[in-house]
Amino acid sequence: MNTGKYNGEKNLKPPGSKAAFFLFCLSLLLLIPAAGSASDITTISFRQANRDIIVNAFLQFDEKIIDDLNAGLPKEIIFSVELIKSRRLFSNELVKGAVIVKSLQSNPIKREYIGTEILRGEKKARRFRDLNSMITWGGSVQELKLSDIDIDEEGEYFIKVSAESRMLALPAVVDFLLFFVPTKEFNVSKETYLFRLNPQRTAR
Repeated sequence: MNTGKYNGEKNLKPPGSKAAFFLFCLSLLLLIPAAGSASDITTISFRQANRDIIVNAFLQFDEKIIDDLNAGLPKEIIFSVELIKSRRLFSNELVKGAVIVKSLQSNPIKREYIGTEILRGEKKARRFRDLNSMITWGGSVQELKLSDIDIDEEGEYFIKVSAESRMLALPAVVDFLLFFVPTKEFNVSKETYLFRLNPQRTAR
């Protein structure tokens, strides 16, 4: 008669544990950005015209965003442009701001590239002849006007541009398996140097 104790319990694993662990590791890999290829705001330029500030900026997309668009996955880019008054002893003051929402959609089979822009409640749609021209437009803030600035001649100001990318849709299988993956892909920002506004400056 075998009186030894059964010690096989340590080999027992709940069903599906390997699959769950694999999906968890896969989700972590998807959340890690590729080294050296992150999206970034590369340039901000501005000028004063009377009491208006006109801003231009450019967002450089990383390779993943470009590959997704080339594969037909739509993207939404949200730009936030803010004129901020710098304060030494108190919190900085938001003077003027604007939000631009751009949606980028591509159909590589039909070679259709459509972008839409929403600014101050007005929606505009554009068609592009190729992916590169849509990407250039989608990453650009062009001649954005911040109007009727209450100018403090002695005050110091700076401009902050932020950009956020969101996935508009996920493939059904990926969405089911990785339901906890956030739709936000990146959130970057850049600030200009401090400058003063001239109340006597006229439009060119």
